[in-house]
Amino acid sequence: MSHRIVVSILTLSFTLAACSQEPGVASGPAAPEQAAELAPVYAAPSEQPVDPFTYANYRQIRVRHVDLDLDVLFDEKVLDGVAVLDLVYVDSDATVLVLDANDLDIKSVEANANGAWSAAPYTLGPDDPVKGSALEIELPDVATQVRITYRTSPEAEGLQWLSPEQTAGKEHPFLFSQFQPLYARTMAPLQDTPAVRITYSAKLKTPPELIAVMSSAQDPDGVRDGDYSFDMPQPIPAYLLALAVGDFGFKAINDHIGVYAEDYILDASAAEFEDTPKMEEAINDLYGPYKWGRYDMIVLPPSFPFGGMENPRLTFLTPTLIAGDKSLTNVVAHELAHSWSGNLVTNSNWRDAWLNEGFTSYVENRVMETLYGEDRAVMERSLDLDALKRDVAEAERPELTALKMPADIAHPDDAFSQVSYAGGMFFLKFLETRFGREAFDPFLRDYFDQFAFKSITTEDFLNYFESNLWANNQDAVTKEEIDAWVYQPGIPDTIETPSSDAFAKVSAQQMQWLAGEVAATDLKTAAWSTHEWLHFLNTVPDDMILDQFADLDGAYDLSNSKNAEIAFVWYMKAIASGYEPVLAPLDRFLMSVGRGKFIYRLYAALIEHGRREWAAEVFARARSGYHPIAQRRIEGIFAEAD
Repeated sequence: MSHRIVVSILTLSFTLAACSQEPGVASGPAAPEQAAELAPVYAAPSEQPVDPFTYANYRQIRVRHVDLDLDVLFDEKVLDGVAVLDLVYVDSDATVLVLDANDLDIKSVEANANGAWSAAPYTLGPDDPVKGSALEIELPDVATQVRITYRTSPEAEGLQWLSPEQTAGKEHPFLFSQFQPLYARTMAPLQDTPAVRITYSAKLKTPPELIAVMSSAQDPDGVRDGDYSFDMPQPIPAYLLALAVGDFGFKAINDHIGVYAEDYILDASAAEFEDTPKMEEAINDLYGPYKWGRYDMIVLPPSFPFGGMENPRLTFLTPTLIAGDKSLTNVVAHELAHSWSGNLVTNSNWRDAWLNEGFTSYVENRVMETLYGEDRAVMERSLDLDALKRDVAEAERPELTALKMPADIAHPDDAFSQVSYAGGMFFLKFLETRFGREAFDPFLRDYFDQFAFKSITTEDFLNYFESNLWANNQDAVTKEEIDAWVYQPGIPDTIETPSSDAFAKVSAQQMQWLAGEVAATDLKTAAWSTHEWLHFLNTVPDDMILDQFADLDGAYDLSNSKNAEIAFVWYMKAIASGYEPVLAPLDRFLMSVGRGKFIYRLYAALIEHGRREWAAEVFARARSGYHPIAQRRIEGIFAEAD
């Protein structure tokens, strides 16, 4: 038996058991006897669809481990890298390895055959604006590794290089990554698709005064010496690779949870996130033990374009979460929940992004209920329903409002609307209601165990659901109801309508104020949570008169709110109504906050309501402080308006 054939057999075992779950291969636990009475409705396709956003030929050859050796060069804003990729063969006759690369300067490629390294012929294909380039490497017959020496681009979309002036400390530069959904290929040549899972190890060389961290077990030494090593033993998709380098400290919350941040916000971050161990305990009780060792967080500079990013062992967070009252910590619960849904069980294709985000949003809401009570969970679902309705109404085409995204989405970003997040959450809430928590919770726990460290499709979930939950209670739902949630556009009529007593009381006061019966200063807001303020502001009429804006602003200084969520909603209302006193604080907000959830819609609203020139001038000043992903998105907003 040739070496390649042996590797191929091992590959199939490794691939199907750890790297990625091919539909139809992994059946769940034996279904109950009554399952035989239910004809298969959602049997998975015989072959998993190829991810359209990768060049990788992962059906022939898979990368199972990556070893990185990276020099972090702040002066040039590049990584000088060497990547060693361990290969396994799905097709024993394969002779070419195809990887994803985007704006990488490839210096050399070598292959290891029988323990000897030699140059390997390669070609780097043309650049696609979304996918980058295909790196095709010709392999000798018994190659088990490739070694690629390369350099990243200063404009790499997955890396942001901040000057010292762009940090709080003003003394040292900062680097952080954002690789979801397809930007890991801007840091290293990889099979950059969630269908493939890898383990990784890495060495980072940095200026000695800086700390480096990655989405892995951290350097056990931890001394600032410019030489750091990392290891991730659990298989993850490439988008969960992550690194950050800068001048920041660490504060423990308990023996395996802590937070990194710049000094100015470190203590406040640890206090804001002190309930994280309770969140972990709540999820453990519901869905089984945390499987990743440590859970740490890092609060990044304001240019980080997301609320959070669930990089395993090291969640990345925006400083806009530090509200001082734990009112925005549902984002922490969301990122922690990804340790089960998304990181542990992963969508194999961005068409199925709801498997990551909808499940996680559901678990997040359950955590909020456990820790803070049903009222808070209901308020958050109510706000989520408003956001879902908005995104469905604003969708470019109906197909983008179904949980299963269409095959022709132009960019993975299309899958990251409230359809995947809130829509997926409400679908699972629908199933919970129909089957009851006493059945649904054990089902989800078994689901996370069955597909742990695998990548799956929507049809894999539905097939497992059919065999392991629906079969036990065939009258709980109909196929038509399931199809309406998963495959049909729009919001199903079976969706929950969350009803909050707290919101009802806020609305009653709002009606009195709008009718002129009370002044803004007479509103009883002292006990209002962030959620109640958001409900109040979201539901005031769009045609509210300027005197009413001035009344509210004078009473509560909303234009200068330190709570980013409240400030954002206020700014959106003020822009639409032409309330000009908001412009100066809005300028400061756009200059200091890079979170896409806020800035994308603010720029779009400014353009829509006749402030294009003003918005363009602010963007020109703010642009260098935004992440490359945010720069691209905002430039697209301006281009669409032309």
